[in-house]
Amino acid sequence: MSTDLTDADKVAIASLTQKVIASWAYADAEAFASVFTDDGTMVLPGLYKKGREEIQKYMTVAFADVYKGTQVTGKPIDMRPLGRDAAILLSAGGVLDPGESEVADKAAIRAAWIVVKQDGQWKLAAYQNSPRDAVEGVKTQKAA
Repeated sequence: MSTDLTDADKVAIASLTQKVIASWAYADAEAFASVFTDDGTMVLPGLYKKGREEIQKYMTVAFADVYKGTQVTGKPIDMRPLGRDAAILLSAGGVLDPGESEVADKAAIRAAWIVVKQDGQWKLAAYQNSPRDAVEGVKTQKAA
């Protein structure tokens, strides 16, 4: 049994980032949440949401408040299988404030998307992001 991702799988997995970008552009919390499995999780700095319904409720409020007028961008930077019907996608991107065309350094993130194939569709089982750059006052190890 091969654990390699087909080209069609790679396209479908990478397209999840575009579905998130499109749903964000229309502040469509239902479309945003539809990318997740029923029990999917979303972890952002200071935030943990579990389940499509909880994610949708959070994004409904966020699109009307903290994310009002914003856009989001992201692009895949790595992808690999975790089994026959699971994979990890790593991306880079961030939230664009109104009028911005490039993600500000302070808003740049890297994200891990754990995806699973359910009923022939790739869905997001777990999403986590963190700042791209070191946070002031937090010690980090320097790369060798």
